[in-house]
Amino acid sequence: MPENRFNLIDEPWIPVVDVGRVSLRQLFSRPDFRALGGNPVQKIALTKLLLAIAQSACTPADDREWADLQPSGLAEKCLAYLDQWHDRFFLYGDKPFLQMPAIKAAAIQPFGAVLPEVSTGNTTVLTQGQIERTMTDADKALLVVQLMGFGLGGKKTDNSVVLTSGYQGKSKTGKPGPSMGFLGFLHNFLQGDSLQGTLWLNLLTKDQTSMLSFYSHGMGTAPWEQMSAGEGCARAEDLKSSLIGRLLPLSRFCLLAENGVHYSEGVSHPGYKEGVADPSVSVDFSSSAPKAIWVDPGKRPWRVLTALLSFLSQNSNSKFDCHQLRLCMPRAMRCMQAIGIWSGGLRVSSNAGEQYVAGSDDFVESVVQLNSAILGKLWFDNLQLEMDELEKLSKMVYSASFAYFKSQQMENKGQAAQASNLFWQLCERRFQDLVVACDSTEQAYAMRSIFAGFVNKAYDTYCPRDTARQLDAWAKNRPNLGKYLKNLNKEEAA
Repeated sequence: MPENRFNLIDEPWIPVVDVGRVSLRQLFSRPDFRALGGNPVQKIALTKLLLAIAQSACTPADDREWADLQPSGLAEKCLAYLDQWHDRFFLYGDKPFLQMPAIKAAAIQPFGAVLPEVSTGNTTVLTQGQIERTMTDADKALLVVQLMGFGLGGKKTDNSVVLTSGYQGKSKTGKPGPSMGFLGFLHNFLQGDSLQGTLWLNLLTKDQTSMLSFYSHGMGTAPWEQMSAGEGCARAEDLKSSLIGRLLPLSRFCLLAENGVHYSEGVSHPGYKEGVADPSVSVDFSSSAPKAIWVDPGKRPWRVLTALLSFLSQNSNSKFDCHQLRLCMPRAMRCMQAIGIWSGGLRVSSNAGEQYVAGSDDFVESVVQLNSAILGKLWFDNLQLEMDELEKLSKMVYSASFAYFKSQQMENKGQAAQASNLFWQLCERRFQDLVVACDSTEQAYAMRSIFAGFVNKAYDTYCPRDTARQLDAWAKNRPNLGKYLKNLNKEEAA
């Protein structure tokens, strides 16, 4: 019988900012831990695991019970729960954590082969971070948690091994994990001033879970309490239709080995096109072809903030809905003065069913701080107006730069795109100020001179005027900001 060792409750394995690795017991015992560490995918996978523990330990009936619980009360409940299920959190043994001993017949993949950021095979290594390293038990524990929802699609899964007799759902190419999707979903969570506070803010109540009709089995049961026996068993069906099953989807059946992991496709969850998504993912279900917000390294998450918060105003033209934010934000506004919105994920490419990281694909994450005292329809409408104007300015920078180079019969698309990208980089530095200023229409207008300056800065950086010919093209195509600054000029005149 395999030896039970490396218990995730007692051994340090979770990366925490400013601290290093900590155990589950330390995490729920220390209210001073600020936030999770690691890359964005690791942060999402760990947040979902911690929420699965929290929901299993204590799911409040309603918002009043949630408010009475507080972060400290939730932490106490989680510690008691972990003590109760201590023997199910061993990484190795007869019941290894989130693993399937029965999948041992599946081929072994090297650890680096199932990590999207590691270059394997004939893939070019560009940075030191892409080199496969020897993994510690702590690294392996984190990998197992990540693979449950974020396994990449492709032929690396050995789908010749089927645990449920008669199951026909496996093909030669494994499906992407439900938390990854085709291109890489953008995930969103509320962020508090501590890690325990963050888990409390994102904890769903029984009332809220009942509103999520696509989780027909309600909260569900954590997989460590009862693991699935195969791809199509009754337990697998429960995971597909419950909140816990979506937090820890078991989309990969794996078993750690000495030099890699036995690896096969696991429970196949319905996707957003079938009307089901992670609560942390934003999807527009209003049309016959649902649309999701994907990670875009060229478009930082703060630029889709109005889509994520569209529930704050009936005037919003966005129909995207992130249940995690829509259900948790209103009560957080009543209890917290400052609320953070964390967004992140990984962009991936796909070719013939094989997913990989290439080209401009990358991890993305950002945090926007909001003052609950100013949040409301006026604030949202002002922010939406200003963001729409910034989109117009970005297009203005692109078209002006494009015309500048075209008038000189020079290559223009690449330069114009870079100028537009620089404009957004400059805007990001002052976006938090804009968020605060949108409490007042006058203050929001007052910031327009700053963003107009960024238009000129981006244009001037990529469109030089050193020669007479350049100066003529520069003056002829320089962005006209009169319409954008019209309201500001009126206020200054008054």
